[in-house]
Amino acid sequence: MPPTPNAPETRDTPGTPDPLDHPDAQQAADHAATETLLRAYVRETGTSVPPTGHELRLPLPATGITLTVPVRHHSATGWHRFGPATLADGDTTDGTGTEGTHADGTAALPADAALVAAAAIRETTLGRGLPPHLGADAAARVLGSARRTAAHLTARRAEPAGTTGPTPFLDAEQALLLGHPFHPAPKSREEASDAELAVYSPELRGAFPLHWFAAHPDIVTGETLDGTHPAELLRPLTHGLKLPAGTLPVPAHPWQARDILDRPDVRRLIDAGLLTPLGPHGDPWHPTSSVRTVHRPEAPYQLKLSLGMRITNSRRNNLRAEMRLGVRAARLLAAGPTDWLTAHHPAFGILRDHGWISAGTGDTETGLETALRDNPFDGGRDDALCVAGLLAERTGPGDGTPPAHRAQLAEAVHRAARAHHLTTARAADLWLTRYLDVLAVPLIALHAHYGIALEPHHQNTLVALDDTGLPRAGWYRDSQGYYLAASHTDTIERLLPGATQNVDLVFDDAFVDERVAYYLGINNLLGLVGAFGALGLADETDLLTTLRTRLTALRRAHPGAEGLLGLLLDAPTLRCKGNYLTCVDGLDELVGDVHTQSVYIDLPNPFAEAQP
Repeated sequence: MPPTPNAPETRDTPGTPDPLDHPDAQQAADHAATETLLRAYVRETGTSVPPTGHELRLPLPATGITLTVPVRHHSATGWHRFGPATLADGDTTDGTGTEGTHADGTAALPADAALVAAAAIRETTLGRGLPPHLGADAAARVLGSARRTAAHLTARRAEPAGTTGPTPFLDAEQALLLGHPFHPAPKSREEASDAELAVYSPELRGAFPLHWFAAHPDIVTGETLDGTHPAELLRPLTHGLKLPAGTLPVPAHPWQARDILDRPDVRRLIDAGLLTPLGPHGDPWHPTSSVRTVHRPEAPYQLKLSLGMRITNSRRNNLRAEMRLGVRAARLLAAGPTDWLTAHHPAFGILRDHGWISAGTGDTETGLETALRDNPFDGGRDDALCVAGLLAERTGPGDGTPPAHRAQLAEAVHRAARAHHLTTARAADLWLTRYLDVLAVPLIALHAHYGIALEPHHQNTLVALDDTGLPRAGWYRDSQGYYLAASHTDTIERLLPGATQNVDLVFDDAFVDERVAYYLGINNLLGLVGAFGALGLADETDLLTTLRTRLTALRRAHPGAEGLLGLLLDAPTLRCKGNYLTCVDGLDELVGDVHTQSVYIDLPNPFAEAQP
C-alpha cells in the first residue's frame, strides 16, 4: 500500500506568489517539472492529498527522505497545485511553517526537480522489484523536459506584450509551454540540438520549409480517398520544386531528412539512384502541438510527417498500418456517419486523412511516410483552438507579476461572464455545458449509433468560440485513434464492405468502452473540470454535478452507449493511463499491441462520487 501522508495545518498557502511566476525562468520551469511529476506520482500511487492550505508529507524510504509539499489547491479530479517542495527536517516541521521555512523559522532545504525525480523514480523501481538503475532514463527525461520548459518560458517572456501566433489556430497550438499536466516529462525531446529545436518547436513559434526527396515511381506507394495517385495531392505544395525527369516528390521533416540518411534501407535507395535528396524548398510550415504535424494557413492540407525523434515516451515515426487506418476511417465516415453527424450534430466535425505517401521497397517504413489531413483553418473566424492549448498554463512576464489570465480558458470564461451578466462560476458552468453540446455529446452519440469510438484527449480535440467566449463548434483529429466495437461489425460492413479487413479497427466492446472512458471521461471531461478548478474559475464539485446530470440524460437518450456511460456513472473505479509508470517502464506507446502499449491503473471515479 502507498504511504498515507498526514495533513497538518499550514497558513493559507494559496495566498503566496505562484511559483510558476518566479522571475527566473529556470526556477519557474524547475517548479513546473516538480509539480507535474508529483501530480502524476500521487495519482498513480494512490497517495491521498490533503486539503488546500495543508501540507503533503511524502515519505520516500528508498532514499531515506521525506518531502514536504504545500497544497495550493486540492482538486477533486487530481489537478492539484503544489507549492515548492522541501526536505522535511526530522521532527521540526509540524506543518505550521510557511512555504520555504520550517516551523521554527529555519530555512527549509529545497527539493528541486532533479532530487524529486531521482527519489520518486527510485521508490517506484525498487517498489516493483526492479534494480534502481532502470529508472535513469526516466529521470533524464524529466530533467530534459524541465530544460526545454525553461527555454520556452525564457523566449515567451522576452516577447513584447500582446504577441500572438500567426493565426488563432496556431496561437493555441503554440500555447503548451508546460505540457501535459499528468506527464512527468511532457516536454522531453531527445536527439535534437537547441538550434534545431528553436526551429522545430511550436512553443518557440518555430517554422521551417519542408525537405523534399525525388523518388522513382517504382518505390512510391500510398493511397488516397478518391483513388488518385498520392503524389498528385502534393502537387499544389511543390510549386517551383525542380524534380528530375520521371521522379515524384516526397516530403520530409528536416530533422527526419537528415536522420534517415544513416538508415541502411534509405542509403541503398540513394546509392541505387532511386531516391535523391533535394533539400529544403517552399514557404515555411508551422509545427502544431504534436510537433510532427505541420500547418500552413493557405495550404489545402495539413501534413502529418514522420519524425523519429523521441518526444515524451515515443518516437513519432508514422506506421503504414496507421496511415491505412486513417484513410479507411475517412472512407467509413463518408459512407454514412458523416451525413448522420451533420444532420444530428451540425456543430461537430471530424478531420479526415485524404491520403498518405511513402517511399521505399516492400512494406517496411523508411521514415518517409506522410499523411495528408483536412485543413479547414485558414486564420479566419472559423479557426478552431486546440483544447490543450486553451487550458495551458501561462506564466508571469518575468518581473514576478502574474499574467492577466492564467490560460486562454480563463480569458474566455471571463468574457462570457461579462457578456451574459453571470458570475465567473456560472459562466464556467455554461462554458462546460456548451462544450458538452459541441464535442462530448456528438462523440457519445457516434459511439452509440455506429459503435465508432475515438480517442478525444485534449490535444486531439478542438473548439471554436463565439464572440462571447463560449464554444460554438467542435472537431476531432487523429488518424490513429479509431476503434470499432465488435458488436457493430456487421452494420459497418454493410455500410462499407471490407471496412474492417486488414486494419486494426475492431475490438471487444468492453475494451472499447474502457479506453473511451479514459480518453473522453478522464482525460478530456475530468481534465477540463480540473483545469477550471486549478485556474480558480469554479468549484469542481459543482461542475462534476453538471457532468453527471448531463451524462445521465445521455444514458436515457442513447441506450447504445450503455456500456460506456454505465462505466462513467456507476463504476467505483476507472482504468486510467499511467503516464508516470509508462515513462518509468520505458514503453514506446506507438509500438506493439494496443492492449499493452501503456501502463493502466485503477482510479477512483469522480463521476460516480458526484452528487446528482
